[in-house]
Amino acid sequence: MPNVLSVITDLAEASAALTRRRGFAETQLSTPMREGVRRVFGADLSAEAVVDRILTDVRADGDAAVLRYTEAFDGARPDPIEVPRAAWDAALAGLDPPLRDAMELAADQIAAFHRKQLRTSWIDYSDEGALGQIVRPLERIGIYTPGGTAVYPSSLLMTAVPAKVAGVEDVIVCSPPSGGAVSPLTLAAARIAGVDRLFQVGGVQAIGALAFGTETIPHVDKILGPGNIFVVLAKQRVYGVVAIDQLPGPTETLLVADGSADPALVAADMLAQAEHDPMASAVLVTIDEGLVAPILTALRDQLDALDRREIAAQALAANGLIVVAPDLSTAMGLANAYAPEHLCLLLRDPWRAVPLVKHAAGVFVGEHSPEALGDYTAGPSHVMPTGGTARFSSPIHVGDFTKVISLAAANEAALRRLGPATIALAHAEGLGGHAAAIERRLAKGRPATGETAV
Repeated sequence: MPNVLSVITDLAEASAALTRRRGFAETQLSTPMREGVRRVFGADLSAEAVVDRILTDVRADGDAAVLRYTEAFDGARPDPIEVPRAAWDAALAGLDPPLRDAMELAADQIAAFHRKQLRTSWIDYSDEGALGQIVRPLERIGIYTPGGTAVYPSSLLMTAVPAKVAGVEDVIVCSPPSGGAVSPLTLAAARIAGVDRLFQVGGVQAIGALAFGTETIPHVDKILGPGNIFVVLAKQRVYGVVAIDQLPGPTETLLVADGSADPALVAADMLAQAEHDPMASAVLVTIDEGLVAPILTALRDQLDALDRREIAAQALAANGLIVVAPDLSTAMGLANAYAPEHLCLLLRDPWRAVPLVKHAAGVFVGEHSPEALGDYTAGPSHVMPTGGTARFSSPIHVGDFTKVISLAAANEAALRRLGPATIALAHAEGLGGHAAAIERRLAKGRPATGETAV
């Protein structure tokens, strides 16, 4: 694999490469995307302009705009827009038994993992009244599931199952019709995950419908799920009307390995990441320079046998990287600076590195915990922050589907203790009405002049 995978031994260069901000999405449209925009709109528009136009139309025209854009971009005019549940049942029944068993096992694992995250409401009572939090599930969420050239029923399970564990009442899915219909894999996953309704609509029009609501598609409280640049930008635009999970970019894995790592397994894990798409990133930080040559050889040999070798080769050439670090502490520092979506520890004693993890969406500990396991059956959701956003955000979890309502029930004792400070702060901010609301209550409880309190 000559000249297609960068190897860096200089720490300053490695640090610069790994700390460069990747961004949530690339707004440069591909040639097919530009041609599609020109065909539909009769002009060369930016991705942002396309998104704004479609969202405006969906908000104004509802189902009519949804159908118009679905026909224009997907070549189908779904009738009805909602996929009947009988089609879900047929899709599930039509699965090969081993695949159905695998999807059901994955769903069970995901549910078991996320049940441990459930929070309950709490109220602390005291002599001054009570303070607490009321935890409630979101009422309705929308999940966007790609359905064109790529179909990921696992991503639907990884989002819908935690939502149901959290107690979400209505889980709505939108997925584009490919070849005139939603993929049977998506329908089967929806059935297994306990989804409530599913609409055969994709692209920006689906995000707009979920955010604003149409005659047929109900508006939701939060939109989750991956998509292309148009979908990502649409989610960004509707944030504030609804909540969103994240702005996903290309997937990424960073492996930290020492001399105990099997070069063949390291190469396999890097290729498993690289085969996703040409923008995927597979990075290795090793503290044993002797690993580099055998890993490069293993990559070359395994790449030749890979079905998606062209995609994987493009990803390695564009974003693949091997860094040589002097010790584990330095290696983990580089990993934290990169803040990867997936952090894999292929070390003789991987648990020694776990306390050093500061920034990563998911940590995969040891040779028997490849990231590929996490993509399907381990249990944690594989919908994770990318592009360095693991520094401040988290994978999909039960908390994404709940909200907290604060509760305060002060009595007179609390009012007398906290009131004076409240009045002082209110006056400092020029909010006399706030101060008066407290002063009147304090005065109401005081004995009149000449009277004696009992």
